[in-house]
Amino acid sequence: MRRSGSATLRLHGGKAPYWLINKMTRLSVALLEAMDDLYGSEKILTRLSDPLFFQACSNVLGFDWDSSGSTTVTCGVLKNALDKIDIGVKAVGGKGKRSNVIRDLDIFRESLLLSEEEVSKIGYASKTSAKVDTSAIQSGYSLYHHSVFADNNGNWAIIQQGMRPEKHLARRYHWLSDDVESFVIEPHKGIVGVKHDHVLDMTALESTGSRKACVDLVHEKTSRLRDLFQSVEKKEQSSLRRWMDLDCIKHHVNNEISYSIPTKVNWKALENLYINPPSDFEELLGYPGVGPATIRGLAFLSELLFGEKPSWKDPVKYSFAFGGKDGIPFPVDKRAMDNATEILKSAVESSKLGNKEKLEAISRIRY
Repeated sequence: MRRSGSATLRLHGGKAPYWLINKMTRLSVALLEAMDDLYGSEKILTRLSDPLFFQACSNVLGFDWDSSGSTTVTCGVLKNALDKIDIGVKAVGGKGKRSNVIRDLDIFRESLLLSEEEVSKIGYASKTSAKVDTSAIQSGYSLYHHSVFADNNGNWAIIQQGMRPEKHLARRYHWLSDDVESFVIEPHKGIVGVKHDHVLDMTALESTGSRKACVDLVHEKTSRLRDLFQSVEKKEQSSLRRWMDLDCIKHHVNNEISYSIPTKVNWKALENLYINPPSDFEELLGYPGVGPATIRGLAFLSELLFGEKPSWKDPVKYSFAFGGKDGIPFPVDKRAMDNATEILKSAVESSKLGNKEKLEAISRIRY
């Protein structure tokens, strides 16, 4: 069962100072080595994919709990720490240009001695998870951070984050290979962020019929699909309200907003899909040129023609209390947070840190 609520990951600009990064990296090395000794390297990915544990780990390393930078800096610090130790886990990716995972997959092949098939699966997971969180779930967030962690058994965890600059908010997505039975059917380990109204979620169970109808539609001639779009009136239609994205607002009339259906459909991509039709929605989503507008348009036609309605419920799963930089997290799942705290406390106590550093880290765990 999904857990939902509200959280604030505020977009904070600037960079963490060099001295803090070094301190966080040293503490990360100690934590990761201790966790490997206590629980085994295979559990590290499981912990990182848990939003509550990741948040707690970020706080122990010294980051503000409500900052968007806790994701980018913590992932970067963990990546640096894993480069310094040999526990069978490595990381690639990051923020902006550093998020090019496909370019860096050789690190997994060389450092973890993974086979070509295993590396290829990780690359597919990286690409598809980004497509899902950009196009299959449309909540207005643009991805700007993408990190992939993998172990020497080919298991992986993905942590990526999107931003909505106009709202000064961020949203974090957590994935774990063991939990993904399908990339397009409720695949996330967790999603952290503010809950919004009217989020198109094509990964929801409720969207099963819509996903199938979208695949059926691309088997139609592109000219027919174009005619169907053009036949829909673009006047004020309250039934089109939920299909609105931020770029489609036209004007206000008597306090009512006039909406239009998606207009940026990639018709060339649909022509290619008609020639080489996908077998399922996952394959459709991964096709070159298929982006948010195309998926939104196909979902619109699926409801219009077949009555297959997609889900408009925001799939946010985890939340923390609203608050400022000195706020205290309020966990959705108290037992899970307590468990994360105990794991981190045990790791700190078992680490090779000095007594003062241990006391400082343990004091941060209490928050």
